[in-house]
Parts: sequence; C-alpha cells; structure tokens
Amino acid sequence: MSKEAQKDFNAMLHRENGMPKLQIVTDPAVIARYGGARMFFAPALAYDEIMRRVPAGRVLTVGAIRDYLARQNGADFTDPMTAGIFISIAAWASSQRGEDPTPYWRTLKAAGELNPKYPGGVQDQKAKLEAEGHTVIQRGRTHMRYFVKDYKAVLSQLT
Repeated sequence: MSKEAQKDFNAMLHRENGMPKLQIVTDPAVIARYGGARMFFAPALAYDEIMRRVPAGRVLTVGAIRDYLARQNGADFTDPMTAGIFISIAAWASSQRGEDPTPYWRTLKAAGELNPKYPGGVQDQKAKLEAEGHTVIQRGRTHMRYFVKDYKAVLSQLT
C-alpha cells in the first residue's frame, strides 16, 4: 500500500461499503475455479474480528478465513480480492491504533507464507512470529519468500 501514514485505516476498517452481501456470479470460469456461484463479500471488520481470535503460538491462513466466512454465510466462496485488501486494512489499522492490537502477524498467506504488505513488511512479521516460538524459513534464490515452518501443525481452528 502506498502512503500508509496518510491513510486512516481505522476509518476504512469500520466502513460498511454495502457489505456483507451475497452475489451470484455467472462466469463459468469463476464458478469452476471456486466451486460454485454464490460469492460472499464480508466487511473489513469481519476479517479483523476473526484475526483477533488467533492466540499466541497459533496461526491462521487467509484461505481459512475466507472458507469460514463462506460457510457461515451460505456461500460457495468469498471474494479473494477484497479479502486480501481487508486483511491488509486490519493489519494497518492495528498498527495505527497502537493499543488494542489485532495480532495480524498470525494471519499468513497460502502455504504458510508471510505477507510483505503488512506493517514493517516480512521482517517485522518474522520477528513477531519468532517471538511467539515459530520458526520462519526462507525459500528462493532471487525472489526470497518466507514461510512458517510446519505451519499446519499450529493452525488455529475456526468453528
């Protein structure tokens, strides 16, 4: 995100934007890719609330949050674009608040990958995760990516 210091992420977090809503998609490629036509749009605050549930020593993936929100709302899937944006908004809002933090660093991308779009980038997320006992490993030679080792063993369950 550009110019983060100039944005009010807490205001963005609480904006409703006509959500929640369920939309029926008709594109056969989208239906095939996501396994159905019912796409759910959750508000940013819904992602923040779920991210707050993850205790120290545990992690969660964006995909798990998206699957949970779809199940809870009778949808086949949630919109992946807004999910990524709203998770970043929750992270930046937490960083701007300074108190009552959302432990955003515990929310990982697919396959346990760290998120370079979080406040402080991968290095800050890595430090926070390692402080909670996780091992972060590096993969790649030219394009470095970072992952929580054995993240599936410490996945938080959403029920």
